[in-house]
Amino acid sequence: LWIGCSDSRVPANEVIGAQPGEVFVHRNIANMVVHSDMNMLSVVDYAVNVLKVKHIIVCGHYGCGGVKAAMGNQSIGIIDNWIRHIKDVYRHHHTYLDSIVNEHERFDAFVEINVKEQVSDLAKTSIVQNAWKNGQDLCLHGWVYGLDSGIVKDLEVNFCDNNDMGRVDRLKF
Repeated sequence: LWIGCSDSRVPANEVIGAQPGEVFVHRNIANMVVHSDMNMLSVVDYAVNVLKVKHIIVCGHYGCGGVKAAMGNQSIGIIDNWIRHIKDVYRHHHTYLDSIVNEHERFDAFVEINVKEQVSDLAKTSIVQNAWKNGQDLCLHGWVYGLDSGIVKDLEVNFCDNNDMGRVDRLKF
């Protein structure tokens, strides 16, 4: 399963060299994993419990407009409500991010942090944790795609069972 940004410059099949039908795809602005997003949860549930995918990739991209918008205070309409989730990620990491003087480097760092947080949020879902409890082979990964370079960067954030999570986030079934 690929969870990626809606940006048309980041087509999952082309990025990973897959043929049609080889990857199940969910896209939204800024590749968010929001626990109240029933569309995303439905896709994850189908991928995990019906398709029995072994890997879920959350892939962001440098130059993401949703992430950039979350770094500012300009209202841009109804999307402000969606971007609020990304602003929360910034708020949790503002000390580190604000210490980066170069704006472009700060933007790239925020893109990477956002992906890491989304992978962590995905690991916290009952769908993923129940699959692990049942012994299902399932790993979550965080990547970032370079629009200019065409290179995928593995952020080396991987969850393959709930032992990779903090105690407070592990569900008991």
